[in-house]
Amino acid sequence: MARENVILIHWHDLGRHLTCYGADGVESPSLDQLAADGIRFADAHSTAPLCSPARGSLFTGRYPHSNGLVGLAHHGFEYRADVRTLPSLLADAGYRSALFGMQHESADPQRLGFDSVDVSDSRCDYVVEQSQHWLRRRHADEDRPFFLTAGFFETHRPYPADEYKPSDTGGIAVPGFLPDTDDVRDDLAGLHGSITKADAAVGRLLDTVAELGLDSTTWIVFITDHGLAFPRAKSTLYAEGTGVALIMRPPTERQIEPQVYDDLFSGVDLTPTLLDLLGVEIPEDVDGDSHAAALTESPVEMPRRDPAAAVRTEVFTEKTYHDAFDPIRAVRTKEYSYIENFAARPALLLPLDIADSLSARSLDSEAIQQDRPRIELYDLRSDPYERNNVADDPSYAGLRATLSAWRAETGDDLPDEATGTAIARRFMEAFHAKAAKVEPREEALPSRRPQGSRRELAGEITSGDR
Repeated sequence: MARENVILIHWHDLGRHLTCYGADGVESPSLDQLAADGIRFADAHSTAPLCSPARGSLFTGRYPHSNGLVGLAHHGFEYRADVRTLPSLLADAGYRSALFGMQHESADPQRLGFDSVDVSDSRCDYVVEQSQHWLRRRHADEDRPFFLTAGFFETHRPYPADEYKPSDTGGIAVPGFLPDTDDVRDDLAGLHGSITKADAAVGRLLDTVAELGLDSTTWIVFITDHGLAFPRAKSTLYAEGTGVALIMRPPTERQIEPQVYDDLFSGVDLTPTLLDLLGVEIPEDVDGDSHAAALTESPVEMPRRDPAAAVRTEVFTEKTYHDAFDPIRAVRTKEYSYIENFAARPALLLPLDIADSLSARSLDSEAIQQDRPRIELYDLRSDPYERNNVADDPSYAGLRATLSAWRAETGDDLPDEATGTAIARRFMEAFHAKAAKVEPREEALPSRRPQGSRRELAGEITSGDR
């Protein structure tokens, strides 16, 4: 059988906020159809609730503390020298690779292992247009299998109305983890507008895949990096911070029936799963597990699957640096969420992009400034939004041991408070110094800028055969 291709589409800050995941008032017909035609992962989680660490795990199969990307790339964090990325591993197997648009894993995108790189603009219209051109040229000139990555700036803040038409606030169902206020509804309306535009762009890309007859040999993979950029989601280890949408549509030649995959799935599992599906050897230093065998079971076998035979029974998540040193680790099962906070911090430490949002106005300032508990334990069966801390439950001891064992096995050594705080202070002082000099009306946060030349990640880069 000829080697299959992969098109990986990834968005920013979306969580699972799509109609096919139960979000009301969202217009996402292209992704909803992709889910209906493919495999929708119901319980997938990022390894971290912020951009660079989460993305680093997707592309390496290693946890942030294992691959070195424990903070944001524009703050100076990088992969360790021994880290191999998915495109470089596929190159060894004869694949041609291209990156268009969004990346947030390195200050030098050319180090990421792609043959072709264009990060000059990460807005969806540009990314899809360039991806379409690349697919048409490759289809006409080359028989090698390919790995195409299309990274959208959407649905990152801000949501300017001249780019993303806000949805009608009256048709929005506010997610249960947020207060239902006018500010929150207005904020969500902007988010919904960006989803609508990005979803339409996905539809155009999928139309090109069909036009070129690539459906039969190409895996379409859609994923987001972590949870919504709203309070108590992004930058937290609650489900709304780590839960992600993941949809895989198999090549039609596989004749795999559409399904909902309910097992737990971690961001570190994406690389080994894709390698396994493509028949490429999985490196020994990968932390994740392959779900390939479970995904390719026949329809007759699927109903008989024993839940106890799931690929994984827990996922591990972490946060070390965002805009501050905030060391947290967690383990999540189907029944419980167990979180350890290793430093004294407020109950909710808002990242800069959320702190100045409309939704932040609706928070109880006294409540979010209360001391954060050292241990958090939530029974997900009765408390899916993780509000009622039951840390005195007997389950605490077993989950604590599980988390401790994982940290030991993966070499998770946190810096002490003084060291971690000093590191964060240095990169935030550098950020504020640069922010004071930005051009008028320029977004101060590099992560809010879709153009490569302004993201502080090596600028307008195009290389290779575009």
